[in-house]
Amino acid sequence: MNETDRTHICKIGDIDWSGADAPEPSDRVCGSKLVEPWLSAIIQAEHVSLLVGNGLTTAAVTLAGGTPVPMDGGLGLGADLGDAIEREAAAEATRTGRGTPNIEDRLRVALAVENGLRVLNDARAQTVSDAITRGLTELCAAVLRAEEALNAIPATGMDRYTPAGYLVAFILAFASRTPTRDRLHIFTTNYDRLIEDACDRAGLRILDRFVGSLRPRFRSSRLDVDIHYNPPGIRGEPRFLEGVARLTKMHGSIDWQAAGGEVVRQHVSFGDPSAASRVATDSLLVYPQPSKDVETGYFPYADLFRDFSAALCRPNSVLVTYGYGFGDDHINRVLRDMLTLASTHLVVISWDHAEGRIQRFIEQCQAGPQVSLLIGSHFGDLRTLVDSYLPRPSIDDVTWRRAHLLQGRAIPPASTDGRDVDTQ
Repeated sequence: MNETDRTHICKIGDIDWSGADAPEPSDRVCGSKLVEPWLSAIIQAEHVSLLVGNGLTTAAVTLAGGTPVPMDGGLGLGADLGDAIEREAAAEATRTGRGTPNIEDRLRVALAVENGLRVLNDARAQTVSDAITRGLTELCAAVLRAEEALNAIPATGMDRYTPAGYLVAFILAFASRTPTRDRLHIFTTNYDRLIEDACDRAGLRILDRFVGSLRPRFRSSRLDVDIHYNPPGIRGEPRFLEGVARLTKMHGSIDWQAAGGEVVRQHVSFGDPSAASRVATDSLLVYPQPSKDVETGYFPYADLFRDFSAALCRPNSVLVTYGYGFGDDHINRVLRDMLTLASTHLVVISWDHAEGRIQRFIEQCQAGPQVSLLIGSHFGDLRTLVDSYLPRPSIDDVTWRRAHLLQGRAIPPASTDGRDVDTQ
């Protein structure tokens, strides 16, 4: 079967289905009755992490009727420097397996060109610097417009949630773990604050290395401070509080700044495009960061990727990716190391095949049995995924007690949303 015939792929457990047409959630081969229980079981693994890329922002913003963040923007330089930067950005994108260069590739090359021109005392360094500032301003404005699209969007008659509500339900499906297990660790390459907004709406407490209220500062010392309480009548058996998740933004954020040798989180109103010109300064920390300070060039990114590798490269670890296109080799390297451990598992949920990068990654790591796939516009659609395939965001055991009770009475239980509850 060629790639055209494999538009949709469902490969989980004993299921290995592919086809050109989207399946129905009620399908007996790869429907929700088979996929949802399996995802529910894997989310309750000992260590669970979630890696989301620009695809999550695109899905949520598109659902809200907004414009996704374009990652293919240029810098608007002249024919001389502009062509040279474009050629090097294309070559770097090819080396890393991304194929087509994006704004990050162009910024990374432009920063190197600017530094070289300044060493040579070339006046064109200021021209490149101005182009970098324009590129960052446009990128920040696009990110803030994407955030703005999720504000105050009502649900239509066919939707269970508002667009922001679908994002909340998506996060809660993974964060709803038994409190005694390791916390969900969310990793993202996005600069926006959609995940933080969804966690705020859901009442989830985030642990993200920042300490402080008025001027939160990034700390290299990773203190896994958590909240717990002792259930009444029990001594020496603390129970962790529900509704806590860890968050690591591996490529920085539009509200991170380098200030006085520290990384601080400044206040940037959620979804305020007018703040873009104030955000895009030399102290902005997005990847590749524009700050010229050598120390800042490695801090905090080294700490963030150390958290990434520590969370994934350990036994009984599960990683679920959504909207990540496998175009960042520094991330793929950690994923390949994770899959060298036989007890680890990778679940890929994607709108498409990411220009063949997903298949190439699986072939490189040679860990087919440890990789599960839900690929295609059907599985990658945020509304369909939440409505039909992800487990309901519930961490109490009332549903399970009800299922066992009805099983003992030989009555097949039915869920509130029309799906049968798997009691086997």
